[in-house]
Parts: sequence; structure tokens; C-alpha cells
Amino acid sequence: MIQNLISFSWSLDRRKSKQALRDYKKVLVQLENMEISVGDQCRKEFTDLMTEMTDLSGELEGSGIPFLDYNTYAQRVFFRLRGLEQGLGQFSNLLNSKVFLLTLIRTLEAQPTFSQRDRCHAASLLSLALHGRLEYLTDIMQTLLSDLAAHCVARNPKLMLRRTETMVEKLLTNWMSICLYSYLREVAGEPLYMLFRAIKYQVDKGPVDAITGKAKRTLNDSRLLREDVEYRPLTLTVLVRGGPGGGAETQRIPARVLDTDTITQVKEKILDQVFKGVPFSQRPSVHSLDLEWRSGVAGHLTLSDEDLTSVMQNQWKRLNTLQHYKVPDGATVSLIPAFTMTFPKQRHGGLRLWHLVKPTEEPEATKQQQGRRSSLRERAKAIPEIYLTRLLSMKGTLQKFVDDVFQAVLSVNRPVPIAVKYLFDQLDELATKHGVTEPETLHIWKTNSLLLRFWVNTLKNPQFIFDVRVSDNVDANLTVIAQTFIDACTTAEHKVGRVSLHMCKYSSDLNCLVALQELYNYINKYYDQIISALEEDPLGQKMQLAYRLQQIAALVENKVTDL
Repeated sequence: MIQNLISFSWSLDRRKSKQALRDYKKVLVQLENMEISVGDQCRKEFTDLMTEMTDLSGELEGSGIPFLDYNTYAQRVFFRLRGLEQGLGQFSNLLNSKVFLLTLIRTLEAQPTFSQRDRCHAASLLSLALHGRLEYLTDIMQTLLSDLAAHCVARNPKLMLRRTETMVEKLLTNWMSICLYSYLREVAGEPLYMLFRAIKYQVDKGPVDAITGKAKRTLNDSRLLREDVEYRPLTLTVLVRGGPGGGAETQRIPARVLDTDTITQVKEKILDQVFKGVPFSQRPSVHSLDLEWRSGVAGHLTLSDEDLTSVMQNQWKRLNTLQHYKVPDGATVSLIPAFTMTFPKQRHGGLRLWHLVKPTEEPEATKQQQGRRSSLRERAKAIPEIYLTRLLSMKGTLQKFVDDVFQAVLSVNRPVPIAVKYLFDQLDELATKHGVTEPETLHIWKTNSLLLRFWVNTLKNPQFIFDVRVSDNVDANLTVIAQTFIDACTTAEHKVGRVSLHMCKYSSDLNCLVALQELYNYINKYYDQIISALEEDPLGQKMQLAYRLQQIAALVENKVTDL
């Protein structure tokens, strides 16, 4: 019995071994077939790929490999620009939420460390970021203006829009600048430019002290040169190779200067006259050029404000002028590339510079000199009209140009710009809403919003509109005209005097991505406060605004969030 069992078991194992061997051989065949199939597929795919790459190689011969430029490469390596761009793109979309944007602005303004400068800067960044969505920006501004009106009416309504203390006030200035640009180009731009050129021409006709900035021809009494400086107009012949229009021939161009001008002042006047049709940004820099006086074939002398020939007395050094070098009328000069870049000199070693008038605190002066200066001062005090007539003369000369500007700005003989009509209608509605019935208050609101915030800013800063350089003396004249403009448009009595116009100046030379990034920096600074405000707002909760901002933070700066 046992022997039969062993024989059956052996027979069963043998059959299983044979079945296993057959199964193994089947697997080997399947694997071999699979390998052949994969090989065939790889060869086919490789053939297709090589065909495609051959075509691509042909394309690259024409277009080349699309390498990133080095700046973009460096930015992406150093700053994870792709994630940053994605995050800022989402931030731009989030700004389209009115609830988010109003909460952001109100939260920022509630922070004690969010300064007036921060408010102006953030408002300008926001204006740039939303520049292409003007209707939405207008809606935001209208809502914030209503908030501001409620705040001011509760205190002193006449102070509304007088200064730039809130973001909405700066937003309003920027909004007016955007909306009235075409009006500037088509109507007011020409008289504004003519006024600027007239002021510059008149200032340059008289002596200007290069150290104190005081001038004989000015509207500003604090910038008036209260001395009788003897001077003589000169006409120089300037040799210009090719001139501003290019070419190889040397041109001889006349240039009007004064013999009391410093060498830098002469170079500035020559550049103004030689390149008078060229935008200022496209002209060579005055500091990159030297002035060379030419006399005869070999007589070349390079002139400069300071050199070994400068007159020294005690601790005073006088800047060189054409008079110092005895340059005659009709002399031939040329502007040549400077050997080294020259910039305004700094005082050093106790040395003090002067140009037309030496300050009266000169040390070690003799009693005779002191007596002579005292006599001159007493004479000036006794007859101040001697100097004030210079202001009146300047005023009479510029009167037509000032009138033309005021006419362009205030004339009712042409249609009112749509933006002005819209803004004034909004101010009328705010006055009605908050129970403001006094006509003078509404007049003040409109004067502050249009005339003070836009036209005064434009009058005083022609470089905002034109590619020009505004010197300190021209700026001083424009300040007087701007103040006169405001005084002429107010219903209240005003005292004549020096008034400092309050303005915020910020460059808008930014692209939208940079504006968004700088605006986000404020969010980063006050991140916790903004997140809390969004979480507490019922609409913010419903729209998950805090969550969306946290996602943006994670993309922009890898901020750790509760996600």
C-alpha cells in the first residue's frame, strides 16, 4: 500500500514538472516576441524622431536656438522669476476684486507706519497697475472720495483735497493726469511750452550766480540778484562737426552768451542753441564735453570752471568766466569730448567757491572793505525799489505768455473735458449727499481737485510733459506763476507772500510688472494685518480673498501659509 502511494506521488510530480517546463518555454517565447515587437517599435519611433530632428535642424539654421538673453537668464536663476511672474499675474487678477482692493487700501492707511510718502507711492503704483482698467480705477476712486468726504465734512469740509494725505488724493491727481493728457497735447501744451521757453530765454539774458542761484531776471524775489553786476553780451562762433542733423561738414553756429557766464553755463547755453530742435534726453551731457577756445591755426585753449589760473583770495576761489579768460566777442569755440567727466565741484579743505557775489561773511576783511559793504547794504535797504523794478520788468515781459496759458486752462469758449465734467458732477453729488450747502465749500473742492492737483502740478513741472531740463531758476519763476494761478481762482482774500506748494513727485517710469511687485512689497510688510482684515470681512470670507492672497504669497516669496 505504501509502495503504491509513493509510485503515485512520483508520477504526479513528474507531470507537474513537465507542465512547468512547458509553461516556462511559453513565457520565453512570449518574452522573445515582446522583445522583437519592442525593438521594431523603437526602430520605427527612432526613424520618426530622426526625421523630425532633421526637419528641426533645418529650421534652426534659419531661426537659431531660442536662448534667453543673459538678463532674463540671470533673473530666472537668481529670483525664481517664473514663480514670481505667475504670482504677480494672480495678484493683478486679485486687484480686480473691489472688495479686496478697498480692504487693502483701508488696511494700509490704518497702519501707523504707513507714511504720507508711502501713500503717494502706493497710489501711483496702483494707478500704473490699473492703467488699462480706467473705468474700474474710476469706480474705486469714486468710492474712496465718498469716504474722504464723509471724514472731512465731520471735521472741516473746506480742507478736503487741499493736501495729499490719503491714497485717494494721489489717485485723483493721477486720474486727472491720465484723462487730461489728450487735452494737454491738443490745447494747453503749446502755450505751456512757449511760457517755459520764454522764461528760460529771459533768465539766460541776464547774469545768474552759479553758486547762489540768484538771477537778475526773475519773478521770484527770493531768487533775485540784488547787486549791480556789470556784464556784456557776447556772440560766439561755435564749430560743430555735422551738427545735430548729422553729416561730415563742419558748421559755424552763432551762440549768445554773457562774459560773466561760468564755463559750464556757456556750455549749457551752447548746447541749447546748437541742439535747439533736439529733445533734451537725446543731447550730449554738458559734463561729457569740454569748451575749447580757438584762435588761429594752432591756438587751442581748453576752458574750465576751475584750473590753475582761478583767482584765489584767502579761503575763497572764484569760478572762471569768459571775462576771466578775456574771450572777446565773436571768438571761435568748439565743444570737444572731455578727457574726464567733469561734475560740479565740492568744497574741500575749507575752500569756498563764489561766482558773481561773494557772501558778506568773508573772514579777515579790512575795515575799509567792511565799511564799503555796509554802505551798499544800507543803500539797498533805503531804496529797495532799485531791485524790485527787475521783478516788474520780468513780469511785463512774460505777461502775454502767462495770459495765453491761463486762457487755455480756464477758457469757457471751448467744450469742457469730459473728465472734468464727470468729476465736478461727482463732487456736486457728494455735497448733496453730505448736506454741504455753502457754495464756497464746493468751489474749494473743485479748485483743489482740478486746479491745485492737476494744473498747478503741470504748470510747475513742464518736464512731466516735455523732454526738457528745468533749471532751478526757471523752476523758481514757475512757482510764482503757479501760486498766482491758485490765488486768482480762490474766492477768499489771500495775503501776498511766499507759499510752499505741497506736491508729491514720483516717477512713473515703471512697467506694470515692476509696479505690481513694488505694490506687493507693501502687502508683504503688512501681511498679517491684511490677512486678518480679509478674514473678518463677510464678503471677503465668501470670496475666499485671504486664501487667494496666501496662494499668491506662496508663489511670490515662498511664504509659509496655513494651506
